[in-house]
Amino acid sequence: MSTDIFSLKLGLNSSYLIRGVKGIVMVDAGMPNKIRAFKRKLARLYIRPKDIKLIVLTHSHFDHAGSSKDIGELTGAKIVIHESEKEFLENKGFAFIKGVNTWGKISEKLFFPVLRRIGFDRPVSDIIMRSEDIPLHEYGVDGNIIHTPGHTLGSISVLLDTGEAFVGCMAHDGFPFRFTPGLPIYADDISEVKKSWKILIARGARIIFPGHGNPFPVDIIKKHL
Repeated sequence: MSTDIFSLKLGLNSSYLIRGVKGIVMVDAGMPNKIRAFKRKLARLYIRPKDIKLIVLTHSHFDHAGSSKDIGELTGAKIVIHESEKEFLENKGFAFIKGVNTWGKISEKLFFPVLRRIGFDRPVSDIIMRSEDIPLHEYGVDGNIIHTPGHTLGSISVLLDTGEAFVGCMAHDGFPFRFTPGLPIYADDISEVKKSWKILIARGARIIFPGHGNPFPVDIIKKHL
């Protein structure tokens, strides 16, 4: 089954639209207050808001979930998040992460005191993911939502049967994170990140679509492992 993939830059974050035969699955919802930009980008792609049926939040941080309430209300799409991030998403929490390399540790001290205070309109989760995969076949997409802990305890990814993996902050690429793609500079547990990557690779991940930056081949991650 052929699948169209569109990248939408919504602030610091890269969100993605995966078009199946029964609707569109969106991965991440950008930074807060990006609904106008979202509407403009949809219009340029000739996509109707109501065609988006599902919003997968790879985790609850403001740069991935910031416009999820507005986009959910505009499209009528259901919002998916892992059970361990539900409270953070809906009740103004911040899922724990820390710097795991030199720049991560420095930038954590510089930026996190401000970033932790950034607010956004909180959505209500419609679908709560646990440990089992969530198949996307009902949207005409050959793939699954997979629990991939490490960046946060509840981080999740979308893996298509054709090998495209939408991984949120399982990888970082581009300023202000990294100059080249690789493992994240922030994580709750970097050893869990590596375990999750091994699972994705074993299940056929081929091209990586990070939450920040441009797509890159999985061989780059293999070198870091």
